[in-house]
Amino acid sequence: MDLQIALLLGQDGLSNGAIYALLALALVLVFAVTRVIFIPQGEFVAFGALTLASLQAGRLPGTIWLVLALGTVIALIDGSRALRCRQFRRIPWIVLVNCGIPLLLAGVLFAVSAASLPLPVQVLLALMLVVPLGPMIYRLAYQPVAEASVLVLLIVSVAVHVTLIGIGLLFFGAEGSRTPAFTDVSFELGDTLLQGQTILVVVASVVLIVALYFFFERTIYGKALRATAMNRTGARLMGISGTLAGMLSFTLAASIGAFSGILISPITTIYYDSGFLIGLKGFVGAIIGGLASYPVAAAGAILVGLLESYSSFWASAFKEVIVFTLIIPVLLWRSLKTRHVEEE
Repeated sequence: MDLQIALLLGQDGLSNGAIYALLALALVLVFAVTRVIFIPQGEFVAFGALTLASLQAGRLPGTIWLVLALGTVIALIDGSRALRCRQFRRIPWIVLVNCGIPLLLAGVLFAVSAASLPLPVQVLLALMLVVPLGPMIYRLAYQPVAEASVLVLLIVSVAVHVTLIGIGLLFFGAEGSRTPAFTDVSFELGDTLLQGQTILVVVASVVLIVALYFFFERTIYGKALRATAMNRTGARLMGISGTLAGMLSFTLAASIGAFSGILISPITTIYYDSGFLIGLKGFVGAIIGGLASYPVAAAGAILVGLLESYSSFWASAFKEVIVFTLIIPVLLWRSLKTRHVEEE
């Protein structure tokens, strides 16, 4: 390995690590607020990339049907509950949010060919199709068992993950997709060519992380999420809705996952099940952070990206094994450091 190869591998590792850092932050956020180990996080990555690829190919993405179906089910459940409680004023709002907006979006996609739209509009449409799946999945799968144990919530996550993989295969097929590069700009760094797409991924990831920091530090909803993460009972006593906190955390997780998928769609071919492996590497970063520390989780995810990149050079066949083996010393260290208390 010479300096040029090392720089190329480092460039690749940083771009992958930036994506893993975003996913690790999303996983830590969801677990801190809801105690859910959100295994389906990677599916939002795949759905975001494949939805954008479908729009650019002039096809109607299958995610619109999923949003419509989930929205209809939620409207029926919440609408019937509002009827029983005689809250008639809530019914139009429930129908509008869960059915009206998805129908309007479907009508726009039927009337206008998304392939002819500018790239920012295509990205916005892809996000509008994928991000609502986050709070909808929380409402249907997690909210009814919100007070259950972590083990039960983990089993629900596995079920949601398997379901979303099957839906992805149904909607997008077994063949992968890749979108055109967002930029063709490149820079020379010595003897190494620095791709503009890689810079875009890293810069966009950093901007999103900074935006999340200001969201948690400066906005009332961000502070509510922090309070819920620190003490769910205390936050509830202060008037912070646990349901709203769960919805918001899943919305942010879905936004981060879909945006990450859009960022990497020009770099690698995405299949319907590619998100699981990508999300699992973000989960390794979250484990390094103890599913509690955002900075350590982000740093751990970047370490995972660099380790994966250099492992692919030295031992390509074992790069995944090397990456996931990183969990073992971290878990051993945390197990020895943590004081164990016997459960009654």
